[in-house]
Amino acid sequence: MDIRANPIDEIVPEGVRVGETVYPCDILVIATGFDAMTGPLTRMNVVGRGGETLAEHWADGPRSYLGIAVAGFPNLFTITGPGSPSVLSNMPVSIEQHVEWTADCIAHLRRNNVSTFEATPQAEAEWTAHVAEVANSTLMPQSDTWYTGMNIPGKPRVFMAYLGGVGPYRQKCEEIAAKGYEGFALTA
Repeated sequence: MDIRANPIDEIVPEGVRVGETVYPCDILVIATGFDAMTGPLTRMNVVGRGGETLAEHWADGPRSYLGIAVAGFPNLFTITGPGSPSVLSNMPVSIEQHVEWTADCIAHLRRNNVSTFEATPQAEAEWTAHVAEVANSTLMPQSDTWYTGMNIPGKPRVFMAYLGGVGPYRQKCEEIAAKGYEGFALTA
């Protein structure tokens, strides 16, 4: 049943009433759909440098560095954001990896008296291109699913998750941290 075209009026003991019709049911599964990976972040109205919102920055599709940070949005950490393996992995483990990486990063920033942490535009562009290149080597970007944003009218078609594997992704995150957070602008 498409409740966008015919909204549910009421749940009654006999089932679901839509207009004058009652649809009998024993079990009601409510799958509301969702704006995966970007929706929760863009709806928070996060404002970056120059007054640009995250929704504006992502108007043509999400861009990030490692799925963790966005150029122009200092000190914003996006846990399991677009460009990370997140939704294609064991989510609790991926969340844990991002939280640990973020906590280690914040500890590094404090030890070094760094007040601003921000992905560079170049790192963001290169990572976003890499995520797209890996995805385009598969059929996944051709699917009309929430992975590509096709469940949200007007959302740009972009395969948002990193398909390069959790192991290589973790290794890349560790390498970047070991190199003093390469690809990030750190300022006092």
